[in-house]
Amino acid sequence: MKPLAFYSSLISVIFVFASCHKEGKSIVTPVSSGRPYEVLVVADDQCWNSPDSALFHVLDTDVPGLPQPERSFRISRVRPESFNRSTRLFRNIIIADIQDIYTQTKFKYTRDAYASPQMIMTIQSPSQEEFAEYVSRHGQVIIDFFTRAEMNREVKLLKKKHNEVLSAKVQSLFDCDIWMPVELASYKVGQQFLWASSNLNDLNFVIYTYPYTSKETFTKAYFIEKRDSVMKANLPGAKEGMYMVTADSMFVDARNIAVQGDYAYEVRGLWEMENDAMGGPFVSHARVDRTNGRIVVVEGFVYNPGKLKRDQIRKLNAALYTLKLPQEKEVGELPVDSRISEE
Repeated sequence: MKPLAFYSSLISVIFVFASCHKEGKSIVTPVSSGRPYEVLVVADDQCWNSPDSALFHVLDTDVPGLPQPERSFRISRVRPESFNRSTRLFRNIIIADIQDIYTQTKFKYTRDAYASPQMIMTIQSPSQEEFAEYVSRHGQVIIDFFTRAEMNREVKLLKKKHNEVLSAKVQSLFDCDIWMPVELASYKVGQQFLWASSNLNDLNFVIYTYPYTSKETFTKAYFIEKRDSVMKANLPGAKEGMYMVTADSMFVDARNIAVQGDYAYEVRGLWEMENDAMGGPFVSHARVDRTNGRIVVVEGFVYNPGKLKRDQIRKLNAALYTLKLPQEKEVGELPVDSRISEE
């Protein structure tokens, strides 16, 4: 009876696996390939080699707030006939679907269709001209979509493994929680201020608070003034007269974003050490803690002279999204833009 029981169980398992197939999906999903911020574009020659090459120019955009040009994504392209079993495993895919059967251009997306984790964006359009115009007009939507996909992956990793000592210190000092990378091995406490750094000082994190007095708080000029005063007081250099400041405000980028479904103010730019040669990029989130009538600022900044900094600042930026203010729930997934429908 034992062999019969074994084969009966085997048949049951096979039936379960077979029943889970739907539109090419299976519960046994292979691991996706490709590096973070690498995008595979599936497009024919007419689309990809067109005079404007709109999609390439969008993906080739430089990341704002870095001291040297670094493009948003590493780009690969295959023709539709080469989109096969191996290329379908890429973690980030854009499919240019241009056919006259469509009446309008729109974005659609599918997650984990052929591998996991994976995000596939399809851009449907009736003509090459409409495709190029739409992609150029909504280029930031495409950039944000895949940037958020990568940050969500980073947040999942941080949930499993983050610096628990630093989280406990933030909780005790600020009544907040945040998941920061484990590389941040040391910290320094100031007046409503905490600075954490890796052993190489390449990755850095700060959190500080101040009273919320007016909506003027969320202007670039006010933020820079407040940031510079806090950094001067808490991050002095090696010698007297050295302290951190925000570099040229003309190159500071500020925008309104949503974190935990609530308003937040994101600021990107460059920092430098007054009377010293140190500097690098930073990204900050300023959020309103209504329970305590204060602004909570979390910031990541990088010091990595002579090397690329895109992935480091993005890693820190993903961690900033994990800030949990008092009475907030644990951070969830960063939402997809409402202009992109899920298949």
